[in-house]
Amino acid sequence: MSNATPGTGPLAAHPLTRAVLEIDEYAAGLGWDQPARLFALVDTARLRTEEPSLAAQLGLDEDGEEIASLTPIEQDEMPSGAPLDEFLATIAWPDAVTGCALTVERQMLPPSAEGAVPEGLDDAALAKWVADHPDRQEVRMTVAVLRDGARESALRLREKDSATEVVTGAGLVPGLADALAATFATTD
Repeated sequence: MSNATPGTGPLAAHPLTRAVLEIDEYAAGLGWDQPARLFALVDTARLRTEEPSLAAQLGLDEDGEEIASLTPIEQDEMPSGAPLDEFLATIAWPDAVTGCALTVERQMLPPSAEGAVPEGLDDAALAKWVADHPDRQEVRMTVAVLRDGARESALRLREKDSATEVVTGAGLVPGLADALAATFATTD
């Protein structure tokens, strides 16, 4: 496991926004063309209390003002062959995990090009059509959800690869947020 370095990301008011921006910055430091990465989000104070050796390993054992109340902890590498939605459907988090986040790269079209998408394409044909489109843009999406339903996302375009160009918002990637929220669904 590893985590993004606490306290080095952009300032944000809400702990979930700070965590998303911290993960985005961490992913940006790894460069583009990376696999999807999954993170558990844990309460930093609880981590320090209940897992002091892990907190120390993550560099969270220093005293002082709390920089972020959520600590992202990267999970093991995700399987490369499985569709993302199928993989997420297999996850169940322990109670100590407050939320989770995923960073993934995709190609997207601007809204002006979406009307030109040919009808009847299967997923593979649609992906090829988008990849071949001259207006396509590569984007890194970082999406996070908490058990209580809170959501946050950050989008970074490859052509505007700068922390000052990252767009954030709770509803930017609703389908992926729904899939992540489902990892916290309880079955009674």
